[in-house]
Order: sequence, then C-alpha cells, then structure tokens
Amino acid sequence: MKLRNAVYVLATVFLVLSVSCKKDSTPGDPYKCTTCKTTPDALAANDASSKGVYKGVVIGSTGTIYFNIANNGSTINAVMVLDNVSTTLTASVSWVAGISYVSPFTGTINGSPVVITFQVDANGQNPVILTSSIPGHPSAQFTLVKELSTSLIECFEGTYTSTRPETGTFNLLLSRSLGRFGGSSRETGSTTSEDIDEGTIDASGNLISNGQPMGHLDGDVITGTFHDSQGNTVTINAHRTL
Repeated sequence: MKLRNAVYVLATVFLVLSVSCKKDSTPGDPYKCTTCKTTPDALAANDASSKGVYKGVVIGSTGTIYFNIANNGSTINAVMVLDNVSTTLTASVSWVAGISYVSPFTGTINGSPVVITFQVDANGQNPVILTSSIPGHPSAQFTLVKELSTSLIECFEGTYTSTRPETGTFNLLLSRSLGRFGGSSRETGSTTSEDIDEGTIDASGNLISNGQPMGHLDGDVITGTFHDSQGNTVTINAHRTL
C-alpha cells in the first residue's frame, strides 16, 4: 500500500487492563467498545516524565499493547493483545528519575516465552520497541505513543482493500481532543509495514490526510474510501479495541 512515511505527534493516553471490546447485543445498534476508556488515566505529574502510560497498535498479525511505567505507584508491566489473545508482561528493571527507561518485558503466549524490550527518553518522548520475540509473530511492528493527562488516545484495528488489487491490515491511533491521527498498514502476506501519514480530524469526524478525506469517525467505528499516491481506490474499515 503506497502511503508516504510520516512522523506523527500525538499526546497519548492510558487505558484499562481489560482491552477486549464487544458489540452491543441489541440487533441494529452500532458497534461500541464497552471496555474502552472515555477519559485519560495518565497522571499530570508524569506528563513530562518517563513514568506514565504508553499505548500502541501492533501489526503482524494485529493487536494492541499498553505499558504502565509506574504511573500510579511502583508497578511496571504491559498488557498485549494479539489476534484476541491477551498476555501480561512484566519488567525486570526498576524506574529511576532523570534517565531513559529501558527494560525487557517478559511473559508467555500459549505457553511459549515472549520478550519485548521497551525504551523511552527521560522526558517521556520517543517510546520505541527495540526488539521483540513473539512466537508466531516474527515480524511484528509496534507504533507507540505516550498518554498525557489532558488527552485520550484510542486504538482502532481494521482492514483495507485496494483496486490494485490488494488487501491488508490498517491500524490507527487517534486523539479526538487533539484532532489528530496516525498509524500503520501492512499488505496481507507481507513482513513489512508502512506508516500512515499523520492527519487531522475535523469537527464533523472526517479524517484528513495530505489534504484529502480518507475516512469518517463515527463513535467507535472508522470507515472511508480514498485514493493512494498511485491513484488506486482504497477502502478502510476499523473498530476501536482500546
């Protein structure tokens, strides 16, 4: 999928440990992520610190992850959901003020070991995954952001189809209060991902990237059609899961 790379600036959000979402059981009702947060859980005291909460989307296959770096106490852990399988990861390094935080987070999926090494600057900027070893997901890619106490970041997982023809995964992070979004996509069968250009969200819920609408945000659902850089028609459909 030909989308230009972008570095997106998003204030970030903490989320609850339960990250699965379900559709309301009443027929005809729109999709609603009933377990997703509606306000940030990050503390103001951690806004300029490596402490706090970091949230992200995963591609390869698809999922979400969030890190709790001593946000409200001394607990440091992460919860990752891949293909609807959830695992809790624990850190081996304690938090120290004034320096970058780097630690492996370890756990298991279906009885097999998982190791993900997380790093963030002392001021909470530039959160990244340095390395990852996830059984069945050798080419997983993470897009992370830090939550601030003043804005909520939401994670959407979805798919795209293209007239190229092509299909793939299309995962987004967004902030309604900041009016911004970003994310990544990956063609089905590929082992590499492409960044989705940072865009804006207007007052009507339209997602605008490179000056053109690419989708519409309606509650916990994103749908839309746009043209990529080669003129192919791309259709997206995503639902909030975190």
